[in-house]
Amino acid sequence: MVELTRLTLDEVHHLALRALQANGVSEDHATAIADTVTAAERDDCKSHGLFRIPGYILSVRSGKVTPDAVPEVRELAPAVVQVDGKNGFAPLALRVGRAPLAEKARQQGIAALAVTNAYHFAALWPEVEALGEMGLVGFACVSTMSYVAPAGGVKPLYGTNPMAFAWPRADRPPLVFDQASSASARGEIMLHERDGHAIPEGWGIDAQGQPTTDPAAALAGAQLPFGGYKGAAIALMIELLAGALIGDVFSFEATEIDTQDGGPSIGGEWMIAIDPARCIGSGDRQAQLAYAETLFAKILQQDGARLPSDRRYAARLRTPTEGITIPQTLYDELHALGNG
Repeated sequence: MVELTRLTLDEVHHLALRALQANGVSEDHATAIADTVTAAERDDCKSHGLFRIPGYILSVRSGKVTPDAVPEVRELAPAVVQVDGKNGFAPLALRVGRAPLAEKARQQGIAALAVTNAYHFAALWPEVEALGEMGLVGFACVSTMSYVAPAGGVKPLYGTNPMAFAWPRADRPPLVFDQASSASARGEIMLHERDGHAIPEGWGIDAQGQPTTDPAAALAGAQLPFGGYKGAAIALMIELLAGALIGDVFSFEATEIDTQDGGPSIGGEWMIAIDPARCIGSGDRQAQLAYAETLFAKILQQDGARLPSDRRYAARLRTPTEGITIPQTLYDELHALGNG
């Protein structure tokens, strides 16, 4: 039985912020990371919550990441903005790029953001949800290190290569989904290993290419794409969008240059923002959003069906009063890290 400790969301944020700053992470980076991690805990996304903080710190201690990097924004075209992360963490680069991306989307109807030379270690939904809250449709994808075998292969090549999408809704949070192109996020396998649980069949193969339910064997072998060749094709697409298209590395290249310190890998992120009102002749945004709601209502008419992000939003209502729980061992580790 794993011993748990309960924290308020303020305590989550303080614990993360203190641990990061005690290890040389600048205030701007530490705040952006702590905000992202706290949002994950708030929404019960454990694989991207406080569990990730030691990895951030390891990447600073190894010298891999520049902990006080100042992201640089460049306009590449009327509808394209680039943020060079300058070898820093992605949450701050994404925060810096959000406003210019949204402004270009409103000006042009559609705009793109290329985040390069940054280390991504978080969920994708926070950046697209922020666009949805601004009334924009959002899409994002990011590559990682080589963890996933291509369809028919047995050796890691692609990253877990997630993508996320947000659709704005009137008087309620956006509809958001965030999913890996692999059968599971890598963090989920790591949590199964930490907690001594087997993984479901189809998540991974061992180093000999054989199916396994042992999380340690899957981490040492390869993860599998969801849906076989369909998930592999999406992973390939993301390699191209977040790599070749924006001038950043492929997952196998990120693996080759990584220090293997357990922290995030360097790479690119590609985002698109769309002003939905600019995509219809009438420009009647309210009618447009109302029309989308008819589809959502049809989905919810079916017993057992739910909309993407409903589970997260339910947790978001609960955790501000109930708090969250993490393993006592993780709390002790973070507390020690906060003491330098």
